[in-house]
Amino acid sequence: MKIIVSAGGSGGHIYPALAIIKKFQEKEKDLEVLYIGTHNRMEKDIVPNEGINYEAIEIYGFNKSKIFRNIKNIYLISKAKKRCKEIMKEFKPDVVIGVGGYVTYPVISAAHDLNIKTVIHEQNSIPGKSNITLSRLVDLIFVSFKNSANMFPKNAKIIYSGNPCGDRALTIKKYDKTKLGFSKNKKLIIIVGGSLGSSTMNEKFKTFLKLVEDEDYEILYITGNDLYDDFKEDKYPKNVKIVPFFENLSSIIKESDLIISRAGATTISEILALKKPSILIPSPYVANNHQYYNAIDLESMGVSTVIEEKNLNPERLQITINEILNDSKKHDEIIKNLNNLKQTSASDIIYEEIKKLL
Repeated sequence: MKIIVSAGGSGGHIYPALAIIKKFQEKEKDLEVLYIGTHNRMEKDIVPNEGINYEAIEIYGFNKSKIFRNIKNIYLISKAKKRCKEIMKEFKPDVVIGVGGYVTYPVISAAHDLNIKTVIHEQNSIPGKSNITLSRLVDLIFVSFKNSANMFPKNAKIIYSGNPCGDRALTIKKYDKTKLGFSKNKKLIIIVGGSLGSSTMNEKFKTFLKLVEDEDYEILYITGNDLYDDFKEDKYPKNVKIVPFFENLSSIIKESDLIISRAGATTISEILALKKPSILIPSPYVANNHQYYNAIDLESMGVSTVIEEKNLNPERLQITINEILNDSKKHDEIIKNLNNLKQTSASDIIYEEIKKLL
């Protein structure tokens, strides 16, 4: 069996794609995989490091403030689509799978023109522009949130699968937090601003991190690789450890008692799979404000508390943390709600449905 997978731009697209590939590798002994991504984003390094064949195409997202680049991009999309057709005629895939990001547009549309079976996966509650555009071309659409189905054409075949990153989180080995200098007996809070970090979140948390010295919990704060230098000059309490990046975040989430993060689809899938209480701070800078709707979905299920960035301050954060960690009634209710959520294997559903399609 041969598959082409395309996704790019952020971990929220790349890691679900890798989880789908892993499931196909488990199920298909003679599987051949080709990944098509951008020439300059995260996937160009992450995917080849996983031992997966990689083809790079030059393409950029449209930006209202960069008119000349947008004009150039129209040409690059056409060029990328032509290159994708060449790749597909040579590779001869049975199916082409798009898992989000603007790079998927020329890939999926090229496959459609060549009458190759196509599917897409949407991680967020509000679908991205590429997936909305491609939804009229593909054979199957997989969604992570049930309400996403309302955003696609009525005649589209839509399957609720969940996010494959939840499956990946369950299989990763737990990280020993004492290796980072944390205590075995104290509660651990992980604070992360998404796979690329968040400069606005970092600024808001700098003050908070200096106020927790007397708290009976410990904090792992993940800044994002490019933003770590902003923290080097300041001093923080002994119960706070600051790192630029944590590979396989799920492994340390397994050791934690509370997650504070943006509301990206990948993080949410990991939180739900590992059944961890959370405080979600949705990014207001993403398309269609989709993180807000991701977060509200969890809050409505009674498994998370949402604090909008505009309302975030150290005092409110401390109160919310102490409510979740120290109010046994509230904590037990959150854990009960997490345990009551039906857990499905998104990767299995996607694999089985694609096999039916083929």
